[in-house]
Amino acid sequence: MAVTVPLGVVLVIAVAWKLYQLIKAPHDRPLRAVTLCLVCAGMAFPFGQAAGRRVVDSAAGPGTALLLQNVLLLGAVYWLMCFYLHSASDQHQGRVRARWEAVPLVVAVAVISIAAVATPRSVEDRMYETADMRVTPVAVFYVVAGLYLAYALASALPWTWRYARMSTRQLATGLWLAAAGMAGMVAADVIRLVLVVFRWRGNPVPPVLTFSAGLLLAIAIPLFVIGITYPGLVTRIAALRIWRNHRRVYWRLHPLWTALHEVYPEDALHRVPVGLWSDRLSLRGVHRRYYRRVIECRDGLVRISPYVAQLGVHDDRTGTSSPALLAEHLRTALRTYAAGRPTPSTAVPMAMPHTDDLDADVQQLVVLADALRQE
Repeated sequence: MAVTVPLGVVLVIAVAWKLYQLIKAPHDRPLRAVTLCLVCAGMAFPFGQAAGRRVVDSAAGPGTALLLQNVLLLGAVYWLMCFYLHSASDQHQGRVRARWEAVPLVVAVAVISIAAVATPRSVEDRMYETADMRVTPVAVFYVVAGLYLAYALASALPWTWRYARMSTRQLATGLWLAAAGMAGMVAADVIRLVLVVFRWRGNPVPPVLTFSAGLLLAIAIPLFVIGITYPGLVTRIAALRIWRNHRRVYWRLHPLWTALHEVYPEDALHRVPVGLWSDRLSLRGVHRRYYRRVIECRDGLVRISPYVAQLGVHDDRTGTSSPALLAEHLRTALRTYAAGRPTPSTAVPMAMPHTDDLDADVQQLVVLADALRQE
């Protein structure tokens, strides 16, 4: 339970995020494949839990939950293969190969479905650890499902290694984690297949081997899920940090923006998004308001600068003017403009950064805004 609950939460978040991305780019075949992989894995998850098995089996008969879980898991690894096929090949070759790879998937699903139906209803315990593998349909079910899982994962594993070596550090970290998880799942599948054959022949199997295979799966599956979600998670965390910084700067610029907006209301950029509330809550909405406020503040300073120059202020690009003194000059200039005095002919740069990048420019505006707030 300590592992399954966080794993389920991660799966739900990953599925929701990939579905959101797919809605925005519905024709992206690699994205569609990885989304369907996660959807299948997410749908299989409740059928693997004791409560989910009880509900489904009581309604549809013994073994139904196990069959649905394995069909969805086979679909998940198939779509994982398709992700690499569409990423590594041209579109036509990827589509053709994906169609051919669907053939063994259909065969495997058909065989395990027949095996599940052929299993006597008296065999209620069909879980791998405790099932009677001497019942041939039960053994066939686990052998065929395990063979396809091992085949699909082993096919995708070299591509994962190759992309991990070629990728940037952030993406490579996720791919190496996913590759380690896939390698662990392949190893566990092979061990379980061998044990199924031994048990089917009536040979005793040391419980430690069954436990070891289960433990390897319990480690490998979360490792794989973490690996495929890691790059997106890191990207989202970085985006949230930028969002938080832009939101903080937006409000810190409020005193400067307010002072300039009162005398130059026509400088406001009045473009209003279609969905006002969604714009306020979205990451893009915060970024849009941030850049708009920066532009409006800088435009206002350019327009008021002739009145500041009239006060004897020289080129501020040297950084010799203190923020408090510059804020005082700005207030005086704003009052002069509000009194209707004619615009002087000479301007002066105000709150200028030492470098030409946007962040340095914004920092100078923030310093001036903070000085205005303290007055």
